[in-house]
Amino acid sequence: MKNQTYFTEYSSPLGVITLAATDAGLCGLYFEAHKHPPMEKASWVKDDGPRFDDAREWLRRYFAGEKSRHTPNLISESGTAFQQRVWTELKKISAGKTATYSQIADAIGSPNAVRAVGAAIGRNPLSIFVPCHRVVGSNGSLTGYAGGVERKRWLLSHESANGAPAH
Repeated sequence: MKNQTYFTEYSSPLGVITLAATDAGLCGLYFEAHKHPPMEKASWVKDDGPRFDDAREWLRRYFAGEKSRHTPNLISESGTAFQQRVWTELKKISAGKTATYSQIADAIGSPNAVRAVGAAIGRNPLSIFVPCHRVVGSNGSLTGYAGGVERKRWLLSHESANGAPAH
């Protein structure tokens, strides 16, 4: 039996963000018009209570350009083993820094899987917390982002302007 998923909404400079969690921890962050929204959202239960306090505080600090004391308990209830490897690698990209899709592919030991890496990054269920916005094209271009390229541009600019607040 699958754990119950709860959700709340968070108003951010990038629009309303939907946060999702189970009793085990935070499992989703989705923007309005997210490219790959969760399919099971109809079964989620609204919860504006304390289960989301750590995530709200982390986001508040992030958007204020402040360093967060700790990251909320993040869990990933979805994804293939390959996607999990990619998402784990994304966590290693420091705030204010970027990596290319090719660098991520090399780092996970699959140098020929650049397109698959891109697809896995696009399915990252924990945007911002697992910083997929820090991955750019080999020429530095802002290639894609499930939350929209304008949001990706904003996030990268925000991190640069604030001395990398996320970590």
